[in-house]
Amino acid sequence: MNEKLAVGQRIRELRTKQGLSLRALAKLSRLSTNAISLIERGDNSPTVSSLHSLASALAVPITAFFEQQGNGQVIHLKKDRRPMSETAGVRMENLGSGLPNQQIEPFLMTIEPGGSSTSSQITHPGEEFVYVMRGTLLCTINDRDFGLEEGDSLLFMASQPHIYRNLGTTAAQILIIFQPMVGQVMAHQHHPE
Repeated sequence: MNEKLAVGQRIRELRTKQGLSLRALAKLSRLSTNAISLIERGDNSPTVSSLHSLASALAVPITAFFEQQGNGQVIHLKKDRRPMSETAGVRMENLGSGLPNQQIEPFLMTIEPGGSSTSSQITHPGEEFVYVMRGTLLCTINDRDFGLEEGDSLLFMASQPHIYRNLGTTAAQILIIFQPMVGQVMAHQHHPE
């Protein structure tokens, strides 16, 4: 199945399960009705920022959009079978979801030269861990720049405005782990604004 369509169908499924119209989800997520419709039909991949907005509006973790069948004790994904979303020089691959009460959201993000994770800085609840596997990355967190090279990492509170940019000449590949839990309460149940 086309991964864009699979992610879009999962978003539609979650929206309808909650009894939300496109217009209601658009209002909650601050995305346009047309943008959500294009994503749901698989005609457009959601950006990282859109995924965060939709997850917050639907009160689910981002991994909910990529979940595979079955909620077992072990999730095994082959590298060529990962659910993913791709837009304008950024590819985000889900590295694992579906555990009962899962508390981390691991992703592999590839940012092409000149690309950035989002069009502007974003915030979301929880913590975020970034590890550069290949290439270089400029991470701006709360107006402070961090230049990262292969092997470097960052851990920060994701409620601070942040963005990743690839100013290098080769693709940057980074491991990102979102931890949307705060204590025993799911952070994604709280809207960031």
